[in-house]
This record gives sequence, C-alpha cells and structure tokens, in this order.
Amino acid sequence: MGKTRFILPNLFTSLNFLLGVFSICWTTGAFATADPILMGAYFIILCVLLDKLDGFAARLVNASSEFGAQFDSLADLIAFGLAPAFCILFAYKNLAPTFFEANIPLMVIAFSVYVLCAAMRLAKYNACDSDSYHHHFSGVPTTFVGAINSILIVFLKNVGLFQNADSSALYLPVAVLFVTGLLMVAPLFLPKLQPRKNKAFNIFQAVLIVITYVCGFMFITEKMIILEFLLVLIACYLIIGLTVGLIQRKNIIEEAKAEN
Repeated sequence: MGKTRFILPNLFTSLNFLLGVFSICWTTGAFATADPILMGAYFIILCVLLDKLDGFAARLVNASSEFGAQFDSLADLIAFGLAPAFCILFAYKNLAPTFFEANIPLMVIAFSVYVLCAAMRLAKYNACDSDSYHHHFSGVPTTFVGAINSILIVFLKNVGLFQNADSSALYLPVAVLFVTGLLMVAPLFLPKLQPRKNKAFNIFQAVLIVITYVCGFMFITEKMIILEFLLVLIACYLIIGLTVGLIQRKNIIEEAKAEN
C-alpha cells in the first residue's frame, strides 16, 4: 500500500478539523443561518462522534505516524478547544447581550483559561504523556469537555435560559467552561473506556458506547430526552471515573512506573 495507507486516517482527521472550523464560522456569523449557535454546537457533536475514527483507521491499515498524531492534536484543538469556547461566548453575545456586556471580564477569563488549557493538554500529551498511563487518562480529554459544553449550550438554549436576563443561572455555562478547562490539565485520573478482565463490565461498557453514539446521531432532532440523557451519561462517567481515579491514585502511579 505504501504511503497511500496514510490517506484514510488523515481524511478523517481533516474532516474533524474542517467541522471544527465550520463550527466557528457558523457560530460567529460568518455564514448566515437561522440559528448559528445550534449549528455550531451540532458541528462539535459530529466532531465528538467522529473523533476516534482516524485512530481506528490508522490501526486498521497500520498507518500510525508522527504527522498523524500532530495533525490529530491540531484538529482536536480547533474542534474541542476553540469551537466550544466560541460557541459559548457567542451564545451570550447574541442571546443575552445585556448579561454579556456586564460580564465581559468574566467571559474573557473563562474563554482564555479554557482555550489555553486545551492547548497545553494536547501539547503535553504529544510531548510526554501519550503512553504514560495505559488504562487511565491524565486529566479530562478535550473530546469530553467539548461534548459537555456543546450539549449544555443547546440544552440551556432550548429551555430558554438565555431569555431570562436576570437569572443567576446564566452564570452556569461560563462557569462550566472555566471548570472544564481546568479539568483538562488537572492532575486527576479518569479510567479509559477499554476492555477489562470482567466480561460483564465489558458488555455493559459496549452497550453504553453504542447507546451514546445512537443518541449522539439523534442529537440533531433536538429531542430533550436525548439531550438530558447525554448530559447525565457524560456527567456520571466523569464524576464516577474521577472519584475512582482519586481513590486509586497511588496504585495508578505505581503501575505506570512499573510498566514504563
């Protein structure tokens, strides 16, 4: 196959990169649509669902490369770093302008922290952490935080949060953006979704992954039950996973040292 085997995984990475760029373009109003914030969020969700395809394709045709790894991280920075931050920023700017103007310093801080943490996490991963922990993530992956922020913004828009300019709940999206930014670089461990020794757990895990993908592709129907399920599913995974990571922190570090 020669160098042609690298085409397929890089095509998937290119697709994710472009979807992230399209999200920013629609969100910021570069392309006029009836609901630019929703369109921007939908592009991010598509990026989340397609994120693992480039790695899967690379392993399938034995086409892993340093270029592919760097390109994938750049695509992740656009799709899960910049795009969700712009989506939330412009949701405030377009849907709650009074609140936005009164809290510009807060917006700038949250936006900056999130984007910088995404960039630092991806740079750190490429530089030294890609193989440090075989069974756990160090910090929350950009894919997960991108999913959380994009789904949350659609959910809150659909329930009319941005129409209530006096609601203290308006601080929720910017607070989540700030916190999820920090979680990307926090010294916390999150179990990876991968085969384990327990067969029953593997079946349960596989079923959840399938359900998540089905719900993700149904996301564009804007059915509230789908949005709520995805939010609860991701939140439960993060809360339970990070708690387990804290409890097993010492063992995880020792295991990584022994393996490396």
